Amino acid sequence: MSRIVYVNGAFVPEEDAKISVFDRGFLFADGVYEVSSVLDGKLVDNAGHMVRLHRSLNELDMAAPCSDEEIEAAQMKLIQDNNVVEGLVYLQVTRGAADRDFAYPKNAKPTLVMFTQSKPLLNDPTADNGISVVTLPDLRWGRRDIKTVGLLYPCMAKMEAKAKGANDAWLMDDNGFITEGTSNNAYIVTKDATIVTRQLSNDILHGITRKAVLAIAKNANLKIEERPFTPAEVQNAQEAFFTSASAFVMPVVKIDGQDIANGKPGRITQQLREMYIKIAQGQIEAG
Repeated sequence: MSRIVYVNGAFVPEEDAKISVFDRGFLFADGVYEVSSVLDGKLVDNAGHMVRLHRSLNELDMAAPCSDEEIEAAQMKLIQDNNVVEGLVYLQVTRGAADRDFAYPKNAKPTLVMFTQSKPLLNDPTADNGISVVTLPDLRWGRRDIKTVGLLYPCMAKMEAKAKGANDAWLMDDNGFITEGTSNNAYIVTKDATIVTRQLSNDILHGITRKAVLAIAKNANLKIEERPFTPAEVQNAQEAFFTSASAFVMPVVKIDGQDIANGKPGRITQQLREMYIKIAQGQIEAG
């Protein structure tokens, strides 16, 4: 059975989905996106993703394609039509189609595309064993807080990491501090059980899962420091992990070929993952 996708108000089989070759998302990466996870057929943290979508649109002076209610109704229909129990919904808004010109068109109609992917999120063996990362220079543009579709360098960095035998890359700024992963926010847990992650700024994406996990940590009376940290601090940490919408809380057990602590997922990391999943599933209340 063909997957059903959404294109500008229409639900169509994926092989029939079409957008203009003049779409600015295709020509200029002039677009933004969000990814919401699905557990038990329900969207996770979707309200936060919609808030961030509007922030990205506003930062790029881009119009919203329709109301939030229309978007969420379409997301739910896609989940139902494609029988997605566990996975994700991808949403992309571009400035729309117009003759190719670097200057923004004044009255282009935004393009809205959405699709689902079924994917195991809860029983992920990677979460049991953890992942390895390598450090690479952060060569992305300076507005990483805007969730744009311009993802070529993160793709290149992830491929370089894989070529080096690692799962992902943690990117470093010009001062030698880690900004974030190719598609995730980065954390360490120090030997005194302090969770350290880079503070919000234009340098990193303002992660929706990041916000939720830090709230969980605060409610658990865990100490949190929002500041930059170095690869050396990762090597000397008690634990490390990353957060993202599709991975939740993922242990990082090795950096640049060196084990972090005992090379196994840490207790606090596992605790945060378990709590996040329980809240996402509605088993316990947040806060």
